[in-house]
Amino acid sequence: MRSIGHFIGGKHVKGTSGRFADVFEPMTGEVQAQVALASKAETRAAIENAKAAQPDWAATNPQRRTRVLMKFLELVARDNDAMAELLAREHGKTIPDAKGDILRGVEVVEFALGIPHLMKGEYTEGAGPGIDLYSMRQPLGVVAGITPFNFPAMIPMWKFAPAIACGNAFILKPSERDPGVPMKLAELMLEAGLPPGILNVVNGDKESVDAILDDRDIAAVGFVGSSSIAQYIYERAAATGKRAQCFGGAKNHMIIMPDADMDQSVDALIGAGYGAAGERCMAVSVAVPVGKTTADRLMEKLIPRVESLKIGLSTDPTADYGPLVTKAALERVKDYVEIGIKEGAKLAVDGRGFKMQGYEKGFYMGGCLFDNVTKDMRIYKEEIFGPVLSVVRAKDFDEAVALPSDHEYGNGVAIFTRDGDAAREFAAKVNVGMVGINVPIPVPVAYYTFGGWKRSGFGDLNQYGPDSVRFYTKTKTVTSRWPSGVKEGADFSIPTS
Repeated sequence: MRSIGHFIGGKHVKGTSGRFADVFEPMTGEVQAQVALASKAETRAAIENAKAAQPDWAATNPQRRTRVLMKFLELVARDNDAMAELLAREHGKTIPDAKGDILRGVEVVEFALGIPHLMKGEYTEGAGPGIDLYSMRQPLGVVAGITPFNFPAMIPMWKFAPAIACGNAFILKPSERDPGVPMKLAELMLEAGLPPGILNVVNGDKESVDAILDDRDIAAVGFVGSSSIAQYIYERAAATGKRAQCFGGAKNHMIIMPDADMDQSVDALIGAGYGAAGERCMAVSVAVPVGKTTADRLMEKLIPRVESLKIGLSTDPTADYGPLVTKAALERVKDYVEIGIKEGAKLAVDGRGFKMQGYEKGFYMGGCLFDNVTKDMRIYKEEIFGPVLSVVRAKDFDEAVALPSDHEYGNGVAIFTRDGDAAREFAAKVNVGMVGINVPIPVPVAYYTFGGWKRSGFGDLNQYGPDSVRFYTKTKTVTSRWPSGVKEGADFSIPTS
């Protein structure tokens, strides 16, 4: 059985806390590895190591920092197949989906290659008599990322690539459920030429998280996970003066207007609702057909598609999706289905009885589809994070807009329509951070930025894109005047132009 420790100072380090967590293979339900859970002292050691390494890295010019990232991209491409299989075996998503996980992280690394330009400051000559004014962006020092199980390649790269490009050292605390790929990414960064200590990986649970949050040498922390924990991390980080960007749960709606292409809409719901077994923060979990006729047409086409979903091994190239990440996750989703039934929703497709032949202990579940869901039900209000789609019927456009706008989560939303005016009005009105028009999963490209509203996001700055450079740097402004021509004597008035 594999034993996974930490990665500190460019070396694999065994855990010393005496605490471990099991890493399961979701396909079989068997334990495939044990990961060490760091103590407060181990976490502190990683931070001290990063703090010692960071000044020299910050003094390295941006072009040279960029070259490390360029080499890292080459190495990720070289090891892409092996990493995708490792990811699939620890998480449960299919290999094509795992490769997508890696690719979306790579895109942010590619964005970070522009850091020599992105970190440029501003300059004004003659801001006052003989005075020049300029600004510079400087790294914060040591920063940290606490990342989730559902994207073990993408979100670590979203966090550490711009942070390191800006000249910071980075402490990564990945999910203990699937730590293999984050450890591999750290190895590849070292192989690419990153100095030891600039990317340290500390595996752990709440003890290591709290150690990061309470440590005054950590200047900023980013998090992705559930909303309750996002709020906890945001508040605790703020108590020690840290910057924090914390992203939480979601309940992403997809509005289907009467004029929408129904086949296209159903395809979108199947892929966005059931891909990766629904374990995506941008998964569509609520379908909102507008009008009874639209709803009836949608259900007529959707039911057979959900019933025919192919659930299989993560390594099966023909599978639509694989198992959930753990048995606890599987049981949680099944519990929500039972709650929906008790609340009075109509379970049009019940996938709870699915068993994978030969892999009966794996964490598999068939697709579930609810109709006649109402906004007072728990299955509508709470994030299920599984292969469950709820259909909430809206009588008109205004009611459809109000549903995602009034929901406590505000991560992503989509509308499917042929009406440009309706789409434009929807995009302007809806109270959600990311909007798709005939695009079911509106994850922006890497040179924009990713972030939800309301309880989906805590903090003023989003992930990746220009916001990441602002988040991982501080601005210093210099007002400069040289002695020639400066009159003698004290001036007691505030300087003006």
